[in-house]
Amino acid sequence: MAIASERPVSLWPAAHAADARRPRSLQTKIGASDTVCARRAGYLLHGRTPTDGGEKRKAILGTWLHEGALDAVRNEYGWIIERRVEDDTIRGHIDAVQLDGRTASRLPKRLRPSLPAEELTVEDIKTKSTFQWDNILRYGASDAELRQVLLYADLLRTEGFADIDGQRQLARLGPLPVGRIRFRFLNRDSGEDHVQEMPFHAERAQGARWWVEQVRAAETPEDLPRTFPGPGLSAICDNCPFKTACWGPAIAGHRPQSMLIHDDAERERALAEYVEVTEQIKPLKDRLKVLRAKLDGSEAGVYGDNELSWSGGNPTKVDDVDAMVALFKQAGLPVPMTPDTTVMKAQLTAAGLPVPVRLDHERRTAVSINVTARKKP
Repeated sequence: MAIASERPVSLWPAAHAADARRPRSLQTKIGASDTVCARRAGYLLHGRTPTDGGEKRKAILGTWLHEGALDAVRNEYGWIIERRVEDDTIRGHIDAVQLDGRTASRLPKRLRPSLPAEELTVEDIKTKSTFQWDNILRYGASDAELRQVLLYADLLRTEGFADIDGQRQLARLGPLPVGRIRFRFLNRDSGEDHVQEMPFHAERAQGARWWVEQVRAAETPEDLPRTFPGPGLSAICDNCPFKTACWGPAIAGHRPQSMLIHDDAERERALAEYVEVTEQIKPLKDRLKVLRAKLDGSEAGVYGDNELSWSGGNPTKVDDVDAMVALFKQAGLPVPMTPDTTVMKAQLTAAGLPVPVRLDHERRTAVSINVTARKKP
């Protein structure tokens, strides 16, 4: 007699456990990849215990795609991948290093790339969703991403590869002449890729170094600024392991940012700025409406630096009550005789009777802000 097999276990508990054991997840010393937000870097540097877990499925999928891409360039081109660089203040793992011919000739043949670069290049791979893709194409790497790779490149320029097991041969090369940094963005939904590269200048890296020094100089993490606007307004804050430590516990009915106002004077300044920003935005919104109307009917395509496409305009799906009744009858099911509230309300109104309502305390309407100029005495 066949025994019914149990439902297959989910891979996500195993994936989360494996992710938690990764060296980067266990790392307490500040790393180049931790320089996203000043306060978060401060929590890590001071050894604070994370207060939040968060959902990591997208990040884990990105890690798997990331590792597969790095294996491919190592096997096909001989690039150096996932190697540590560090000094007394910071450490990091460079995704990929493409050696120039002169530097590669100093290594044993088995470690040389099949196709050396014109100049030594430090590459970082970033996986992104389709939701983020347009920003990547328009604006490229963020300030935090630039800071991270500048630190990697500067550590390689000043220190070389760390002298640890698995990379002793590379460490013997000493400080290396980094000429270029490169970002390779991968769309994890479509597989599309986008490359952004630029010359490496040590002067630019000094700004990233200064950022790290400011974090190290702070007596407590709370002395450091929040780099992003907070939960609900930033995906980075939503998934931060120190979200509660930074913004406090969630308070029903209030947004986390409300904690930033402490008295009426701050409230007055925020309100004045709200009015000022509203006045600046209004003409832009009006102009957008005009431009949208002008483009109506234009064919999709590439025009100069921008691509036009259209979405929507599809028929709206509505419940086919007649078809449902027919299916109920065919299946021998009783047809529900629920009152039609739309018809009942129309008939009550036509008869001059009030339409009864009740308050549903489980559901709340959206809260809108209304600001009006106060009449001067």
